[in-house]
Amino acid sequence: MSRTQILGTGSYAPTRVLTNQDLEQLVDTSDAWIRERTGIQERRQAAPDEATSDLAVQASLQALQMAGVAPEDLDLIVVGTVTPDMPMPSCAALVQAKLGARRAFAFDVSAACAGALYALSVADQFVRSGQVKRALVVGAELLTRAVDWSDRNTCVLFGDGAGAMVLGPGPASEEGPDAMAPRGILSTCLRTDGSLADMLCIPAGGSRTPVTADNVDANLHKLKMNGKEVFRFAVRALVESTQASLGAHGMNPGQVDHVIAHQANLRILEAVLQRLEIPREKCWLNLHKYGNTSSASLPMSLDEAQRAGRLKRGDVIAMMAIGAGMAWGSAVVRW
Repeated sequence: MSRTQILGTGSYAPTRVLTNQDLEQLVDTSDAWIRERTGIQERRQAAPDEATSDLAVQASLQALQMAGVAPEDLDLIVVGTVTPDMPMPSCAALVQAKLGARRAFAFDVSAACAGALYALSVADQFVRSGQVKRALVVGAELLTRAVDWSDRNTCVLFGDGAGAMVLGPGPASEEGPDAMAPRGILSTCLRTDGSLADMLCIPAGGSRTPVTADNVDANLHKLKMNGKEVFRFAVRALVESTQASLGAHGMNPGQVDHVIAHQANLRILEAVLQRLEIPREKCWLNLHKYGNTSSASLPMSLDEAQRAGRLKRGDVIAMMAIGAGMAWGSAVVRW
């Protein structure tokens, strides 16, 4: 089977900027407190008339343009999100309609902040098997509508955004100096531990705890997180997952040229990089201006790095993300 290549990338962030100083007016916090604990300076917030699918479409159009692929040529659309426009149908179905990608089948995956990585792995299987020639992978979130704006421990973290990747099969083999170094997605590693579900969740809104007036008054329809436990688990999980995905292709962290990561917290990323012995300068960082955009974070970072000219042919990229579930994973890509 040929390896799946990333043919194009795109990203979109809403125009409204919400700074740490703005949050000082909402909750008992400070710019210094937020920066020291998270590395975040500002984040984006969607306009009242913007939904998740709107952000996803904007990022997708950029990725399609870079890839030189028309929407009607897409065979598959996978959207990673936990903030779809509505409980049903899927956000992916709405994206398909708005793009005019009539021949593509479309569905969502729910892995919270790891959503785009899960979606990438799923789409990779379809492309590698030959069932799909062109796939669109999107991570998109409007988490500013899911946070409790009275909880300073969580509301300062999240922002809205979307990132997209167009996938397609690469050549079965390459001639010349790259013949022994195939390009594309080399390996992925996905993990889940549902016993940790209470660590990061939105309690109400499903069949277990439907939305009621009492639940809304108690803010149970908003995001809840045990930050300290998430931090401890995330560092260990991301290190082990990255080592596993590198090891699956006989590689080690010393061979990594770039790290493209879900950016939840600067301290988490620094701890992971330190344990992997990967220099911080190899990791593309943008959480200072976007905050944690959940499933959008990884593809947004990839798109920024690509458009900045950081990614060169043959470079080894380690991707990683972790989200509610707990769900996490990693991937290794040769650009």
